[in-house]
Amino acid sequence: MCAAAAESLRIEIGPGEAVSGLEIRPSQSRACYVFAHGAGAGMTHASMETVAAGLAERGNASLRYQFPYMEKGSKRPDAPAVAHAAVRAAVAEAGRRWSALPLIAGGRSFGGRMTSQAQALSPLPGVHGLAFLGFPLHPAGKPSSDRARHLAEIKIPMLFLQGRRDALAELSLLEPVVKGLGSRAMLRLLGGADHSFHVLKSSGRNDREVMGEALDAFAAWVEGIIG
Repeated sequence: MCAAAAESLRIEIGPGEAVSGLEIRPSQSRACYVFAHGAGAGMTHASMETVAAGLAERGNASLRYQFPYMEKGSKRPDAPAVAHAAVRAAVAEAGRRWSALPLIAGGRSFGGRMTSQAQALSPLPGVHGLAFLGFPLHPAGKPSSDRARHLAEIKIPMLFLQGRRDALAELSLLEPVVKGLGSRAMLRLLGGADHSFHVLKSSGRNDREVMGEALDAFAAWVEGIIG
């Protein structure tokens, strides 16, 4: 399936405030992934474009968007309440544009965590599941599972796509967290990959292969939860 071109849009967050978004809508889409970027790079980063294009090839639409701080060119991430408002606005926009499609929400690192926090506080309308592209369980070098406490409040399916070398999610901590969430959570480990899904040359794999594995797992999981 050929990937459709990305189209630009504006997402209204509140009076006088809006952020940019990019949508890809392949024909015969099965679901729409509403996803946000990580803390250090916006929605046009190569990894975000690769995810959107790869999902389109697998029959899934997507809407990726900026957080307000990134839209303004700041390097300091928004406060949670501001980020949560952006998440909700993006999901609402996707619901208007794809009213017939199941929605999946999430994102890369910070974007995924802000989405899960928003869902835990109040369920996102129309969202059937959350997919995390490298959930940042803790800061590098400061292992803890405190950031996962809110996940217990989420009652919809969750997919964790994580590199085995992820310095922001030690497996000895992440695996018990996911296990504790029961049948609604699935962990897919990517061999040799770090937090950004990069692999070392010595692994015998390349980044494209790892991303393909991650997106295949994503597509299969989506099929499983939407039937």
